[in-house]
Amino acid sequence: MRLPRAGPSTGQTCGLVLISAVLLQSICVAVTFLYFTNELKQLQDTYSKSGIACLTGEDLGTFIKHVDVNENEERESDPCWQLKWQLGKLIKKMISRNYEENISSAVKGTEEQGSQNHGHRIAAHLTGSRNKKSSLATSNSSPRRGVGQKINTWEPSRKDHSFLYNVELKNGELIIPRTGFYYIYSQTYFRFSEPENEDSESDPLALSRNPKQMVQYVYKLTTYPEPILLMKSARTSCWSKKAEYGLYSIYQGGVFQLKRDDKIFVSVRNEDIVDMDKEASFFGAFLIS
Repeated sequence: MRLPRAGPSTGQTCGLVLISAVLLQSICVAVTFLYFTNELKQLQDTYSKSGIACLTGEDLGTFIKHVDVNENEERESDPCWQLKWQLGKLIKKMISRNYEENISSAVKGTEEQGSQNHGHRIAAHLTGSRNKKSSLATSNSSPRRGVGQKINTWEPSRKDHSFLYNVELKNGELIIPRTGFYYIYSQTYFRFSEPENEDSESDPLALSRNPKQMVQYVYKLTTYPEPILLMKSARTSCWSKKAEYGLYSIYQGGVFQLKRDDKIFVSVRNEDIVDMDKEASFFGAFLIS
């Protein structure tokens, strides 16, 4: 006699139902996750493209330039317009601040540079002295005088055109304060006057036989025993007997390398006809580099 086959028990059936439910729930969660992920990605792409389009849909430079004019109630509710408006305000504020800082730095730098240049300026311009007798040194006043007679006195005061910046003047000599290349220049004014007691009937060739030689020398004094000639300019002239007076000026200038504590001075020949007029006779130097 064959016995009937036993079916699944109640516990097995419950277990299968529970496993099926869990699997179904997992599948639903997975499908839901994938769905929302895809939707979020699409929304993100949409808003990203909209944001870029917001900034590129209109010339941003033009909008920023007229950002203060673009304000109106209708556009204030537009998110895209608000984004560009805030961005424009920020950019204009940063540009304005940067401009003010640059201007302030430039002005400060210019003032500092001007102050430094003024403090390190080395220059001198001397004009002729009104006292002609004390202007020219005597022939034996200095053992290191070179050729001619040194112009011993210049007008260093600032009341006319004369000035001294970081340069010392002593006995008609400019003392160099710093080693470097200097431009040196000088002009001497010569005035010949006919003596009042000169006989008008005298030999008209007298002056031609005895012409006036006008020479200007520029020397420098160093540790070397004798002065060193830097420049020389000369002219020989004969004035007519009929001329009341004759006027000539000699100018020369050049660049020379000088060392600290070197001295420069001017000497002339025929000192009796030198006119130390302040606008016509002068001497100076300034540092180039």
